[in-house]
Amino acid sequence: MQLGLDKHYGPFIDNRFATGSGERFDARDPATGELLATLTECGAAEVDAAVAAARAAQPGWAATPIEERSRLLWTLADRLAGDMTRRAHIDAHDIGRRLGETTYDQIIAVGHYRYFAAAIMTHEGFGRAIPNGHFIAKREPLGVCAQVVPWNVPTIMAAAKIAPAVAAGNTVVLKPDEHASLSTMELCKLIAEIFPPGVINVIPGRGAVTGQALIHHKGVAKISFTGSTEVGRLMAAAGAEALLPVTLELGGKSANIVFPDVTDFDAIADNVAFAAMYCNGQSCLAGTRLFVHEDVYRPLMDALCSRLARAVVAAPFDEKATLSCLVSEKQGRRVLDYIDVGRKEGARLLTGGSRRQIAGCEAGYFIEPTVFEARNDMRICREEIFGPVLSVIRWSDYEVMLAQANDSTYGLAAGLYTRDISRALDTADRLQAGSVWVNQYFNLMNGTPFGGYKQSGLGREFCHETLNYYTQLKSITLAKSVPSPFYVR
Repeated sequence: MQLGLDKHYGPFIDNRFATGSGERFDARDPATGELLATLTECGAAEVDAAVAAARAAQPGWAATPIEERSRLLWTLADRLAGDMTRRAHIDAHDIGRRLGETTYDQIIAVGHYRYFAAAIMTHEGFGRAIPNGHFIAKREPLGVCAQVVPWNVPTIMAAAKIAPAVAAGNTVVLKPDEHASLSTMELCKLIAEIFPPGVINVIPGRGAVTGQALIHHKGVAKISFTGSTEVGRLMAAAGAEALLPVTLELGGKSANIVFPDVTDFDAIADNVAFAAMYCNGQSCLAGTRLFVHEDVYRPLMDALCSRLARAVVAAPFDEKATLSCLVSEKQGRRVLDYIDVGRKEGARLLTGGSRRQIAGCEAGYFIEPTVFEARNDMRICREEIFGPVLSVIRWSDYEVMLAQANDSTYGLAAGLYTRDISRALDTADRLQAGSVWVNQYFNLMNGTPFGGYKQSGLGREFCHETLNYYTQLKSITLAKSVPSPFYVR
């Protein structure tokens, strides 16, 4: 497959790729070590230029009729839909995930653009009659939005940030992750053909350099970030210092609960495996704490371990691959370190636990799907590992289990399996999580709100409510006539 990549990418500002003054860094295939392209790391000068372009474009873009903004988003979605195969290959090379997953990412991303193209058409204010007149509450864009995204699902992340922001009339300066910039830089080529100059700008680089310069820029009107909770705190601090609105989608250690009335063990085992291992476990919403009732523990665990033992750890482009390569050596070593922590804490290793060597991909960190029987107070149950590691916790007492499920600094997502609808709804109500999936983990559709409780973030994405986070309310009160004097008579 010809990727069609440029040899080098500079910052994308005002619908043009600029040279940039920063150092160059490599984008390499994490599985093979192959050099895919080089990029310019953007510094203060490039951030200034990008924000200036976005500020200059914003009044005209805000004045653009909603119907036209919607049409342009639909056009972008259609163009991306026609280029899915190539873009899926780019992401698979850039981040090491298997091609089947990065292909599905393209479908989700196109759906985001189409959803917000439609949603903006019904994003309305409100008003009512008052004595002697009427008041109107209207929604207006915030201005220039600084957006910083992670590396695990780059195509989805770009769509989830760009679509609602520009639909609502804002302009954007987006920083992709330095480990996953290529599909976003390629997206810029379509943006230049469809959108007015300055509406969407992209500046590659590291968080400590480019990201810091962007979120502290005085021309920014909003910060939106997806990534770790630790970095999220820095984003929140930057927003607090400048009194800017901030939305954060952060880490997770999600509980996935199996009740004793289930009988379809093979199907549940498959969904549990998917919940924990999709994206090679590099997902903030992964179901990495599995609570299994002791009455069904043995049959479910037999089915789960059997299924994971048959999982194919292989190169990203192997059609049989179930799991593939982690994004970097650093991430691979981090996951292996956590597996060692689990052993040292006394967790019982049920399957996996090792790195695999894959022919032709010797540079990559391919880690077996790993399952521990553990206690909820262990580090592997408390901390976000971001790899294919699942911790299983037995339970028998409902209240104790629920307390443990909620005993986490995170609250991004949760899942549960039961045939009892009353139990499902009661448990969903009591789980401290922004998303609760019943009988199908990861059941995230366009229009369903996504975001976290506690240290998993602030705000909601993927839904109509997201548009509220990219706008502000202005009230206009109309009086029919000037009132009779009452202050000075």
